[in-house]
Amino acid sequence: MAGSGDVDAVVRELLLLMPRMAGRVKRIPVPEALRSQALAPRHLSLLACLLFDGPMTVNELAARLEVAPTTVSLMVGDLSGKGILERRADPADRRRRIVAIAPDQHEAIAAWLAPGATAWQRVLTPLTPGQRRFFVDTLRAYEEAVTQEGTG
Repeated sequence: MAGSGDVDAVVRELLLLMPRMAGRVKRIPVPEALRSQALAPRHLSLLACLLFDGPMTVNELAARLEVAPTTVSLMVGDLSGKGILERRADPADRRRRIVAIAPDQHEAIAAWLAPGATAWQRVLTPLTPGQRRFFVDTLRAYEEAVTQEGTG
């Protein structure tokens, strides 16, 4: 098959690179104020959405995280109980609840997530919008393929 060697070489390179990347991300220290909270990767994604996009409803968070609203509601309940998030009434519609990072946790969460966001901005900025989209689409396709392979 023409070009298969090139693909195999890139696959080998990625199989070495991906675990290193995951390991480096895992080594980003959790801020002292949050260490006892047993935060999971799913919490990191939720906190990143709230940090970078601001307060929003559970349904908005669910859409951003691409999960069911019940899943987000459970995470929000867990993090609210730990004092990391707060829920407040939407001033425009008192029946709706807005989720936000608790003010006293905002600085620690921002410091925790900033290195990753800064690194992504540094490597993505030189790319064209089309190249950025291609990169994200490729990562999504990889995630889907790994999921399919794992459920075989």
